[in-house]
Amino acid sequence: MRVPSPSVREAASMYGTAVAVFLVILVAALQGSAPPESPFPYRIPLDPEGILELSWNVSYVQETVHFQLLVRELKAGVLFGMSDRGELENADLVVLWTDGDSAYFGDAWSDQKGQIHLDAQQDYQLLRAQRTREGLSLLFKRPFGTCDPKDYLIEDGTVHLVYGILEEPFQSLEAINVSSLQTGLQRVQLLKPNISIPALPSDMRTMEIRAPDVLVPGQETTYWCYITELPDGFSRHHIVMYEPIVTEGNEALVHHMEVFQCAAEFESFPHFSGPCDSKMKPERLNYCRHVLAAWALGAKAFYYPEEAGLAFGGPGSSRFLRLEVHYHNPLMIKGRRDSSGIRLYYTATLRRFDAGIMELGLVYTPVMAIPPRETAFVLTGYCTDKCTQLALPPSGIHIFASQLHTHLTGRKVVTVLARDGREKEVVNRDDHYSPHFQEIRMLKKVVSVHPGDVLITSCTYNTGDRKLATVGGFGILEEMCVNYVHYYPLTQLELCKSAVDPGFLQKYFHLVNRFNSEEVCTCPQASVPEQFASVPWNSFNRQVLKALYSFAPISMHCNKSSAVRFQGEWNLQPLPEIISKLEEPTRHCPASQGQSPAGPTMVSIGGGKG
Repeated sequence: MRVPSPSVREAASMYGTAVAVFLVILVAALQGSAPPESPFPYRIPLDPEGILELSWNVSYVQETVHFQLLVRELKAGVLFGMSDRGELENADLVVLWTDGDSAYFGDAWSDQKGQIHLDAQQDYQLLRAQRTREGLSLLFKRPFGTCDPKDYLIEDGTVHLVYGILEEPFQSLEAINVSSLQTGLQRVQLLKPNISIPALPSDMRTMEIRAPDVLVPGQETTYWCYITELPDGFSRHHIVMYEPIVTEGNEALVHHMEVFQCAAEFESFPHFSGPCDSKMKPERLNYCRHVLAAWALGAKAFYYPEEAGLAFGGPGSSRFLRLEVHYHNPLMIKGRRDSSGIRLYYTATLRRFDAGIMELGLVYTPVMAIPPRETAFVLTGYCTDKCTQLALPPSGIHIFASQLHTHLTGRKVVTVLARDGREKEVVNRDDHYSPHFQEIRMLKKVVSVHPGDVLITSCTYNTGDRKLATVGGFGILEEMCVNYVHYYPLTQLELCKSAVDPGFLQKYFHLVNRFNSEEVCTCPQASVPEQFASVPWNSFNRQVLKALYSFAPISMHCNKSSAVRFQGEWNLQPLPEIISKLEEPTRHCPASQGQSPAGPTMVSIGGGKG
């Protein structure tokens, strides 16, 4: 470790040098308390400039996350933490700061005004601070749950990480207000599943799907579409894994990527490389929707189970693929070139089972709607026992991964498996879901679905900033509630979704007409979105709509990949009867750890300036 030479100390009268001196002394004082070196398999840049880089690992045995925060070009301190939706207010924080003479590291929280306070219970433990060639490296840990009301409960699903950069000393922690700092947020799945990597075939080959030399637009959000094609005569293969390829230096720009296969009914697709919302984008590219691979920031390689692979190529399969890259560029950087994409690993030796993707949740229809000014309105879609009994093989299917999906107002998504009227297990759940962070996630445990089982997908929405009802549909300002589950063996069932019976919804509009003024007309000759737009959203109309969705019969879509329903009666179906629901998991409070400090870790600099 480098220590300032005497000549540097003599010249340390300037303010900036004093701050640098405190950091070096901080390093010297805190070294030696670290555990044996442990790997940090996950890494993301926190800020757009890459000043802050977070690495972490997870111990499910100890129910603890170890964080390593690298701070390049540190000025006077840094704050890092978590909050419900990425707000800097009401956040659970850890802060490194200086008052100009001493350095402190402490567990803190911010109130609703952004004022920072020291936490009475110090659950973030600093293990090491070390100066490296890249900057200051902080190693600290925290349990998943602490039972401290000021602490964030680290759960499966999306975590909104927040950060701030301190550019000058503060006399006390309470003197810091987040509104005066350079701050931001990053979304990530912290609790990655601890599953072993399956064996890979010896004849495995790779294929890179990447958009070459994209000039990234100087705007905050860009979705870039690129069309490529498989080689002529490419036979049927199985994809067994895939991983991201991110151009070096663009790690903070490339937010997520997906590879889609185009529809087989078209013999050709025009080549295109440009923004997905460009007027120059060929209309036919909208028929490239079959997901082959999806990656989001913080995710590593995705592996299929040893006995299954995702088929592509060969007869009945389109040769054309569409890559979609989401660039997140809040600093409006211009002139940056990028060639990121996804590397597919595939084999010609077909595995025992074809993997498939099935859609669960709600049909894309305006009959399912969320009133305006709602903070937690729930819509639920069903895959009924009647459909699974008819469409699944006797041995059932095995779900090993899941991708949750809503549009802009989605806040929570959960899919639960029920058997014989009793909820048995959660397939996937994200209580902090963000529509801006969607990835295919491997499940910690494979979920087996048998004929006669029910799959229930519920989405919670926040329409607090909307003046009109938000109806279901394909548009970005409309809503969806979908879980794309990845499973094997492949069946003919591609879509198992529901919506309220349209006739019963008309009874609701008739009721609204009767119990409101004559100026209101949710007339049957109007379209459903127009009818919802006419509803005066008083508490009565809100509650009746909520009740309607909870008891009215449903229209089931039990569909084959050809979009044709399985034979049977699917309209006016009763809601599945659930007599027993899963209990909410109880929070585990870790035993008190004696070494936990009562206050922040303090390092005295003595004279500090010289």
